[in-house]
Amino acid sequence: MKCVDEGYKYDTIISKAKRIVVKVGTSNLTDERHRLDSKKVEKLTREVVELKRRGKEVILVSSGAISAGIGRLNLKQRPRDVKLLQATAAVGQNVLMSTYDRYFSAYGVTIAQILLTHDDFRSRTRYLNLRNTLLTLLKTGVVPVINENDTTAVEEIKVGDNDSLSALVASNLEADLLIILTDTDGLCTYDPRRSKKAELIPVVRDITPEIERIASNGRSVGGMKTKIEAAKLAMNAGIPVVIANGAKENVMLRIIGGEHVGTRFIPKSRMNDRARWILLVSPPKGRIIVDDGAKEALLLRGSSLLPSGITGVEGAFIHGDTVSIVDTHGIEFARGITNYSSTEIERIKGAHTDDIERILGTKRYDEVVYRGNLYLIRGGEDEGSTEARLSWNKLSRVSNPA
Repeated sequence: MKCVDEGYKYDTIISKAKRIVVKVGTSNLTDERHRLDSKKVEKLTREVVELKRRGKEVILVSSGAISAGIGRLNLKQRPRDVKLLQATAAVGQNVLMSTYDRYFSAYGVTIAQILLTHDDFRSRTRYLNLRNTLLTLLKTGVVPVINENDTTAVEEIKVGDNDSLSALVASNLEADLLIILTDTDGLCTYDPRRSKKAELIPVVRDITPEIERIASNGRSVGGMKTKIEAAKLAMNAGIPVVIANGAKENVMLRIIGGEHVGTRFIPKSRMNDRARWILLVSPPKGRIIVDDGAKEALLLRGSSLLPSGITGVEGAFIHGDTVSIVDTHGIEFARGITNYSSTEIERIKGAHTDDIERILGTKRYDEVVYRGNLYLIRGGEDEGSTEARLSWNKLSRVSNPA
């Protein structure tokens, strides 16, 4: 297979990564009958242990619970009924963790099981509690093994796939690197199993519509669409990503060693924790519409959002929710944590700060959205200007970390 950019100089940030999130797909853990393959589990364990020996912190996001359950229950195929699927996951999760524990214990390494849903990221309090738990586990030398809670998750709280989950975990922990292991060599221009013209794309610096098209139009395999979506989320948080073939011997060690393995996704910059949560994790509960003067103040002067610049509000939200801030054309250019509910903002919109107490009977804050809790949307339709890029940098500097 050819490489599109063989002359690329490997980014030293990847080889020096300290905290690494590793996502392993079902195909890297199971045999042709979709049962857990002990040799594959042992291979993965050995590489993770070696990374730890080299001073790395490793968080494992692992698929495979449903396949393990299929094997234990002697099912002929993956269940289609949701209840049976969740029951299979419950059985399989125990099998999966027991298998991991057996192999990691052989190397004297302790593991911890963590099952998550999207609610663990949407709630700021739960998000921070999760972060503290994971950091404590890493500090004590434990390897967290994370999976989506397929047993209890319903559509409203499902992350959707472990690729996305790994990106959320990497963002939560401010990881230095996300490695996504799959059954292909990386992102290819065509399906290498079907076309001799297939070329590995070794480096991606920006996930363009063309990259997304390659990943989603059937020309690549291994669920590449969800992997690209995960890579995009991680890159937006400033975290480099490598998608590589988990079947290759010592693949993670080779990545850390600087070898050209897989497809590397190189971000442009990093965000602080609060910005990551607001922009990437917490979905907006509503929209605040502002006039041109307020937009200019936010973009160019790093100001807080005051009620005087607000012309309208959409949706129902409460104090502490994440909201979109849009201009008069409905284009979102910022997000932030609101100090007032949608009902309160509807009453004080257009008013001077000094009038808040008279209108509401109380005044908790002068600002509807404080500048330390407000971040501009990068790459928005209206952010091609130098001023917009500068304002992003300015807000990043003045914003308070979590």
